[in-house]
Amino acid sequence: MPTPLETPLRIEKLCKSYGSTQVIKGLNLEVAANSIHGLVGLNGSGKTTTLDCILGMQQFNSGQVEVLGLPPSRLHQAEGAVIGIFDTPSLHPGLTVRQSLRHARLLCPRPTRTCEQVEELLGITAYRNYKVRHLSLGNKRRASIAHALLGDPQLIILDEPFNGLDAEGVNDVLELITSLNRNHGTAFLLSSHQLPYLEQICSHLAILHDGMIAVSDHIDSLFNKDHARVQLTCDDPVNAIQLIEKSIIARVESGEGQQLVCELLEGDAAALNGLLVGKGIGVSELVQKQDSLMSLFYEITADRSQTANAG
Repeated sequence: MPTPLETPLRIEKLCKSYGSTQVIKGLNLEVAANSIHGLVGLNGSGKTTTLDCILGMQQFNSGQVEVLGLPPSRLHQAEGAVIGIFDTPSLHPGLTVRQSLRHARLLCPRPTRTCEQVEELLGITAYRNYKVRHLSLGNKRRASIAHALLGDPQLIILDEPFNGLDAEGVNDVLELITSLNRNHGTAFLLSSHQLPYLEQICSHLAILHDGMIAVSDHIDSLFNKDHARVQLTCDDPVNAIQLIEKSIIARVESGEGQQLVCELLEGDAAALNGLLVGKGIGVSELVQKQDSLMSLFYEITADRSQTANAG
């Protein structure tokens, strides 16, 4: 098994084309050890193609991919230290869950858990004698993740891990990923369009747009923690905007009717309220706006699209 690395996944200048259509355009990405790295992008942005290239399921035109220090063509030498699980589980439909796990365990180079342990861990003990073809999509996904956990992988790559799961199943997967990361140091690369779930567990985030990584960083660094944003409703927005723009307390980001969204600079919400009220402007509402991964995602992809169109 490869020696644990500080950067279990490194991609440099990855390019991939289908015929004359370039899908991946010089993509760079690093996934750090002990991290949970989310990969998000619009449909057609290249997420699944990127995962295929990482796991050696597709050849790429140029660039470099290293997974635990190995190129994708030599991942068999990783001895189960890297696992990829895709959106559609590919288990043998005629086997029971237990039979499937037993076969997988025989093929696992370094099994560290029993079939019973992973069944309990994934909440599929009650389905151990069910044939895979009779499982719901959510339970097929649980069974697929159970296969990965028979060993002790350093990096798990999951494509749309929350698809097909009910609320309880989603919570189970979130808790499982968090537990494996915290207690075993397992690194994850999660490709998903369900941004609220990623926001709950990811330490890092990469936004893929038009075949390139638009931004990749620690998730806390992506949000502007130094400058909070507030939404206020006032009775004189025209004069409020002029007053705010002349001050060092805040700047106006947007306005619609009597509502303004402001970024706080050298003051807090109370100082902004005092500035307006002190000049006779009535403020009926003043609340802090919480940035979300969803708003960040659309802000970045919209900015990139506008820049491309302008060019």
